[in-house]
Amino acid sequence: MNPELEIIIKLLAALAVGLLVGIERGWSGKNEEEGDRVAGIRTFSLIGLLGGIAAILSEFTSEWILIVTFVAISAIAVASYIVETRSNEDIGTTTAYTKLITFALGAWAAFGFYMYALGTTAAVVTILSLKPVLHKWVRGIETVEIYAGVKMLLISVVLLPLLPNQGFGPWEAINPRWIWWMVVLISGISFVGYFAIKYVGNRLGTLVTSITGGLASSTAVTLSMAQFAQDQSAKSLFMGGVMIASSIMFIRVKVEVLIVNPSLISFLWFPMLVMFLSVLGGGIWLWMHRGQEETEPFVEIKNPFNITTALKFGAFLALILFLSTAMKELFGDEGIYLLSVLSGLMDVDAITLSLSRLAIEDISEDVAVFGIILAAMTNTLSKGVMFAFFAGFRESIKLIGLMFLSVFLGLLATFIVLF
Repeated sequence: MNPELEIIIKLLAALAVGLLVGIERGWSGKNEEEGDRVAGIRTFSLIGLLGGIAAILSEFTSEWILIVTFVAISAIAVASYIVETRSNEDIGTTTAYTKLITFALGAWAAFGFYMYALGTTAAVVTILSLKPVLHKWVRGIETVEIYAGVKMLLISVVLLPLLPNQGFGPWEAINPRWIWWMVVLISGISFVGYFAIKYVGNRLGTLVTSITGGLASSTAVTLSMAQFAQDQSAKSLFMGGVMIASSIMFIRVKVEVLIVNPSLISFLWFPMLVMFLSVLGGGIWLWMHRGQEETEPFVEIKNPFNITTALKFGAFLALILFLSTAMKELFGDEGIYLLSVLSGLMDVDAITLSLSRLAIEDISEDVAVFGIILAAMTNTLSKGVMFAFFAGFRESIKLIGLMFLSVFLGLLATFIVLF
């Protein structure tokens, strides 16, 4: 590329960074008088462009130009913050920090990382624009939830470096550090669903409740739906909610496998996609054929950052990890399959994580994939039976039939991929 043209593109990218941030900052302060705004579109555009110029000059001269310019921008940002605080007693530091970020992103873009810089800028603009929503969410967080999250974080930060990163017990099957990493992983995934259903799901109806609740615990959603269905003559709404929540389980499984052993995805993605679409499709069909008299359920899910819950899952994961190794050593591949079915009756996460880890060295990828699929199928059917137990088997025949259909389609997809 022509050197002059390349410099122009770099400067335009740096200018675009400042312009995007400036538009958001200008819009957020649109109600202020012209002279009252410390920084708007022009200021942030110039800061982004200055970052780009400093970065380009540093390539031809010395990196000290970039450092000195950044220090100067920091000093100006601090001075502006002091003036603004004295004039209107606003102690918010967001604009000051945003100036520094804009300069850094402008410089990053000028170094040739256009897409990274602009992508990060989009994230910054999103965070800035979500101020009212984020503040509303923070005000809704209860003290007990904050304490639970802080305790979980402290225990993880303190505990992880102390836990040995090696196998213990028979066949050296138990690795304490890996187990706790997985506890943190599952708690984090579940908390996304917990947070979503707490602040979004229950307010927007069964469809959204089932999706957000499925991220946290599809079993909890199933039990809640079954309890509500007991008092209703028509149950299609609740059966649809169970299937939609169950479909999210397949997404959880794929995320867990991607993190622990990505090589399994090439075998796993197609059967999981088939079952996800069939379960989700059945749930939407039931939801669309719901009765008008059916009342919207309220799903309650416990905070997954509760330390007791985390310890219980850690103990269960350690047990499944040990049993997986033991069943393999004692009974071969058939032992793995049997354990997958039994584990799937209670939980899919533990067996998914265990088999994904064992597939790295101890078992074949085909065995791990088939075991994970068996656990997912068993868990899907168990939710149908669980719902029918509380709501009535005759009334739940459509739910159980659709569950069996999705499992059958999943088996066909599995044999296509593995055999």
